[in-house]
Amino acid sequence: MACELTGLGMYVPPRVLTNEDLEKFLDTSDEWITTRTGIKERRIAEEWEKASDLGYHAAKEAIENSGLSSKDIDVVIVATSTPDMIFPSTACFLADKLKCNKPMAFDISAACSGFIYGLTLARTFIAAGQAENILVVGSEVFSKIVDWNDRTTAVLFGDGAGAVVVSKTNNDKGILSAVMRSDGSHWGSLYCPVGEKIKMRGRETFKLAIKNMAEASMKALEEAGLTLDDIKLIIPHQANIRIIRALAEKLEIPEDKVFSNIHRYGNTSAASIPIAMYEAKEEGRFHEGDYILLTAFGGGLTWGAIVLRV
Repeated sequence: MACELTGLGMYVPPRVLTNEDLEKFLDTSDEWITTRTGIKERRIAEEWEKASDLGYHAAKEAIENSGLSSKDIDVVIVATSTPDMIFPSTACFLADKLKCNKPMAFDISAACSGFIYGLTLARTFIAAGQAENILVVGSEVFSKIVDWNDRTTAVLFGDGAGAVVVSKTNNDKGILSAVMRSDGSHWGSLYCPVGEKIKMRGRETFKLAIKNMAEASMKALEEAGLTLDDIKLIIPHQANIRIIRALAEKLEIPEDKVFSNIHRYGNTSAASIPIAMYEAKEEGRFHEGDYILLTAFGGGLTWGAIVLRV
């Protein structure tokens, strides 16, 4: 059985934190941040807002856009590195807020690759006949684990949520291939100890991200029986504009074939790809029947790529 994405949703908190705001308490500047990251502003959740709160708004829109109701959802998967609690899962809180009908619910901890890991699991559940409609959400409140005195990481991250509904289908749309990988030997390049703040080795992360996303993308295309010429749009994890540009160069494709909205939201980790998918669709960057490629890289290290027909 095949599966397709039947609904998209996104939500970002209304509070905007600009580069000029960061200049007031960090040894940095708008020019420094923009040149090195491509980020101009990011969204910040209120103190009381949790990942399930942001995820609720994105999920509600995705379910409405799918033409289903929350009672139709069989599985809720939440990809997050900033869960509401260690347990219960953020997915359990979210399913309750949505008034779902007692679905399977669990979280994925794969950092910035979490959303595409979740899509891969959704495809597997549907192929196995275990579910017909699955909600996959990426939701992050990284502002709560960022060290606001560390300019190398504080300028990068923002809060937000994106969601999709994945449904059983008999047509030729949906997830055509998925390649997921990890390498725990490089965990020290990007990590966050329990109760502490994000730590990153920027240069090492940069090199590994480009290499591994490019390799996973080409492998996913091979498994789908496609080439880069067949792909309408590549939607990568929004980590850093220099990584996005270097990925385009590595794949030998024009930059305008790679979607970016990092200037508006910064790095929203597991939420970045579904937010980017939502905005790319709204901007008319892809249409029904097009092939798109998703690729991500995150702490773990984790990475992967998915080829979709929308």
